[in-house]
Amino acid sequence: MKKVQKEKLEDLFERLAGDGVLYLPLEEDGVVNFAPWKKGARVNLEALNTVLPPKRAIFPQTETYMRFETDGKKLQIEQVEPVEGNYFLFGVRPCDMAGIKVLDKVFLDEPEDDIYSRRRQAGTILSLGCNDPHVSCFCSAFDLEPGFAPDADVALWDVGEVLLWKPLSEKGEKLTSSVEDLLEDASAEEERAAEEQRNSAAATVAAAAREHGWNVEGVEEALQDMFEAELWDKLYRRCLGCGICTYICPTCHCFDVEDFGKWQEGERFRCWDSCMFEEFTLHASGENPRPTQKERVRQRFMHKLCYYPSNFEGLYACVGCGRCVRQCPVSIDITQVIKEVGGVKSGS
Repeated sequence: MKKVQKEKLEDLFERLAGDGVLYLPLEEDGVVNFAPWKKGARVNLEALNTVLPPKRAIFPQTETYMRFETDGKKLQIEQVEPVEGNYFLFGVRPCDMAGIKVLDKVFLDEPEDDIYSRRRQAGTILSLGCNDPHVSCFCSAFDLEPGFAPDADVALWDVGEVLLWKPLSEKGEKLTSSVEDLLEDASAEEERAAEEQRNSAAATVAAAAREHGWNVEGVEEALQDMFEAELWDKLYRRCLGCGICTYICPTCHCFDVEDFGKWQEGERFRCWDSCMFEEFTLHASGENPRPTQKERVRQRFMHKLCYYPSNFEGLYACVGCGRCVRQCPVSIDITQVIKEVGGVKSGS
């Protein structure tokens, strides 16, 4: 295992930014989000979660993929290619890495989304293990470890004055070789410290899951018989339909395709959408299969905890990051849904 001294991080960032776009958790006006790094930017690697997940680098909130122009009866169409070039996502938390793997299932399974695929392949992801999980973190409910992201290209751990560095993939090995002069061999004591932090973080989240009953075992099966359950009547009456839960979610991937322009020219783009919005399922005929917020709230939880795992071999479309728990203005809490469904399942 290698390590990089924190005093050398600025040099490392300059090196990476010279080889592509470097996305880091940057703080501006008290808000931390992944954004392209520039010299002098305020990097915050201690923030547990950014407000928006780093999926934006791979699945942008808006992206144009076609422009068109008419000249009489002639129509010219220009395919807009995604921006080419390498990029680095530095400091991705294990839950957000798991969220990217959920997106991979959606966009890389057949039929493959070419734009997403090319952007995904261009990136190198460096994860950062969590040392001190928040009380709203419940990643262990989905068999995730807060201190380690096995699907990242490089795993990092903060052990004081250094970040430990472990390549996990061919991309990670290549990156490690390219910055080898900035790295040193980690000591056995530092490796033990990282292991202790991993174990401590895992124990903290697991203990909270046991205490609060955040156990998803059997939840998928139980929900299959709960389409008309009273649970949805209780939940939807509080929902404002603001969509914040979906926009800050690292696994939500719904999008809309729209045309925008003037009479003779325009563009076609896709942008994030939300199943919490009335227009999401509104047909051109005026029919809407989810006419009230009850159907929309039910769909959100059924998708994450039932439909998605049914389609993808038990993989839930939730990674326990806690963003929606912390940000919902009316305190609709997915962990309470998990707990209640578990109670219904067990007959309690």
